[in-house]
Amino acid sequence: MTARPQILIVDDEPINVDLLEQNLEDLNYDTISASNGKEALEKTFAETPDLILLDIMMPEMDGYQVLEQLKSNQATRHIPVIMISAVNDMDSVVRCIEKGAEDYLFKPFDPVLLKARLGACLQRKRWHDQEQLYLRQIEAEKKRSEGLLQVILPRAIAEELKTTNRVTPRRHDGVAVLFCDIVGFTRYCESHSPEEVVANLGKLTETFERLADNYGLEKINSIGDEFMAAGGLTDHIENSALNCVKCGLDMITAAENLASPWQVRIGVDVGPVIAGVVGRRKFLFGLWGDTVNTAARMQSHGLANTVNVTRDVWQRIAHACCGESRGALPVKGKGQMEMFRVDGLIE
Repeated sequence: MTARPQILIVDDEPINVDLLEQNLEDLNYDTISASNGKEALEKTFAETPDLILLDIMMPEMDGYQVLEQLKSNQATRHIPVIMISAVNDMDSVVRCIEKGAEDYLFKPFDPVLLKARLGACLQRKRWHDQEQLYLRQIEAEKKRSEGLLQVILPRAIAEELKTTNRVTPRRHDGVAVLFCDIVGFTRYCESHSPEEVVANLGKLTETFERLADNYGLEKINSIGDEFMAAGGLTDHIENSALNCVKCGLDMITAAENLASPWQVRIGVDVGPVIAGVVGRRKFLFGLWGDTVNTAARMQSHGLANTVNVTRDVWQRIAHACCGESRGALPVKGKGQMEMFRVDGLIE
């Protein structure tokens, strides 16, 4: 059931208030009243009426002053105000309209005219309220969409997409790329319930995301049991390769400390990449190039619970890490490549 509109009657003459209350009750409106300007402002803030019938000639604070305060306040300026006065003066009418009054009625007023003026003002208020509701809903959806973009895309990329409605593909140099893969994940899925698999994978992925963020890395994607991140892509990092290795070591520890522990393989390479967004219905931010492929090969050729890196990466991290060369190993599409196993950080 729709609530009846509530109208605030502001008049210092009780007989005028009684007459208006009777007329408004007949028109199916609820009423409240105030006998002076100060009380009118107090009741407006307390009750938030749908419309105000405001007398002009009142002691202490006249209707002009009340109207001015109502229309200068963000919380009350949207409430329609109809001035009522025995002053049949065009200057007074103009003054009220200029201060924001929706209408002006002369005393004694005609009930038919009162009904028409009230109905028109309340209808405009309903349209205004509906418009504000739509605007709030649009703003909420906009914020939700922006939040989803921030989840899907790096912050700088999301801002570019919002501003220009496109993302320009770019080449980035000196980007460190990290791949992580769970050892024996397929066998694990075969021997555990779907609920358990998804729950543990979800916890691990959340932990990996937090670790990546701690080291200034950008999560690129997670597909199945594979996690990919990059450092030095949109934000400057002094040694992006070292940050990736540190993150990888922490990821190994995190996977071991799960309630149902996993072993992981980490691979890292550093170099130029091409970055861009593909798709229109579902945006996908991706990295392409030899550096990405090589980092993936480092992961697939790595050992369980180790970080496997290229010579380029090792040269950038050797001052801070302990490990050793694994020699030159055959890599599909790359031939023989020297790899390095990182055992930890130098204390």
